[in-house]
Amino acid sequence: MSSKQHSVWVVDDDPSLRWVMSEALREAGHTVRDFNSTEEVRGALQETVPDTLVTDIRLPGDDGLELLRELRASHPSVPVVVVTAHSDLQSAVAAYQSGAFEYLPKPFDVDELTAVVTRAMQTASPPGGPRSGETAAADALIGEAPAMQTVFRAIGRLAGTHLTVLISGESGTGKELVARALHRHSTRRQRPLIALNTAAIPAELLESELFGHERGAFTGANARRVGRFEQAHGGTLFLDEIGDMPAGLQTRLLRVLAEGEFYRVGGHEPVKVDVRIIAATHQDLEKQVEEGRFREDLFHRLNVAQIRMPALRERREDIPLLLEHCMAAAARELALEPKRLTADAMAALRERSWPGNVRELRNACRRLTLMAPGRIVHRNDVAELLHKNTSAGEMSDDWRVVLRAWTRQQLMAGKTDIFSVASNDLQKILIEAALETSGGHRQEASRRLGIGRNTLTRKLRPVSRGE
Repeated sequence: MSSKQHSVWVVDDDPSLRWVMSEALREAGHTVRDFNSTEEVRGALQETVPDTLVTDIRLPGDDGLELLRELRASHPSVPVVVVTAHSDLQSAVAAYQSGAFEYLPKPFDVDELTAVVTRAMQTASPPGGPRSGETAAADALIGEAPAMQTVFRAIGRLAGTHLTVLISGESGTGKELVARALHRHSTRRQRPLIALNTAAIPAELLESELFGHERGAFTGANARRVGRFEQAHGGTLFLDEIGDMPAGLQTRLLRVLAEGEFYRVGGHEPVKVDVRIIAATHQDLEKQVEEGRFREDLFHRLNVAQIRMPALRERREDIPLLLEHCMAAAARELALEPKRLTADAMAALRERSWPGNVRELRNACRRLTLMAPGRIVHRNDVAELLHKNTSAGEMSDDWRVVLRAWTRQQLMAGKTDIFSVASNDLQKILIEAALETSGGHRQEASRRLGIGRNTLTRKLRPVSRGE
């Protein structure tokens, strides 16, 4: 950027925040004017135009998005940075679809603001532009944690494009909700969103499910069947658990992504489709590529843009908000009176590890709404109804959370040699549990553990001495 001072206008009805932003931008070398309302800005625009505008969304008498749209229409080269305390998905998408250069949820670091303004200065005009048909429907994705703000901003940037998106994250984090939000805010929203869980369809049926088949293609194919690709024509195809797709179908999918056409099973005429692909996985696809279990070229085709959904343990500050939302939703779904969580019950739910993520939390709210006595849910209700009903699947990752917490505790206490202690104890627990479930048969225990019998026998020696 040149040494020329650039003019930045700051619009916010909070005088203290407006002063902080203005001072930070002045210290960064910019000429700054600040405004309390959109009306003041409109008056100033009659005389001059800033190099960059920073505006809040909620302002007296009008909103910043309306000002943004007006400025994009009259002076499209002026980048606009939107700041707001209303950090939900709808606000992020609305800001980007109205043509915002960037969207910053409050509170933010002033260094981040100055960095964004600097980037805006280096841009001739903000990406994209105003798009019509914004949806007024509330999005199911909610959260105020920084990790969720990153997700919201990614959706806002990508929704209006036709780029292929790969959504990663643990099971139960809400990957399908991201796919639905991308479709809902896209130019394809008038066309269907077709979802398919590739792990839920037997491998021998998945090809026909995706591409359809012609009559007589195989035994039982008594009529032509249109597959998911054709059903999604003009819209979006969401392929969940893409990491479980068989190798042969990975090749066919790659060809469709490259050429935009395919053949039905048993067909001889190519079928052309216009489909946006959104894929999701809870697996590490890069690791699968290294191990030869997933095609590298397909991975790069799918990974044009990536959105990572955070685990619930990474956004614990959102748990009260999610509980409030899910308890209300459960009451509507079950046609019951809504129930209220006491502070103790809320604290107990915040303390849970939630290995099943938001899906587990949503199911817990259903259970509490249905089974807890009375209108008020107490801590004892949480302990009784949720502890007894925790499934093996929900506990699958819990030991990692406990081990991580124990490790931090030991390190903070100044303990040493914890690697050796933990490794020995872990082996002891694994062997003892395997012997218990195998009735003491070492051969069966070693088979279940995936180790040789000699290894198990050798490991038993320190165990027998009580180590």
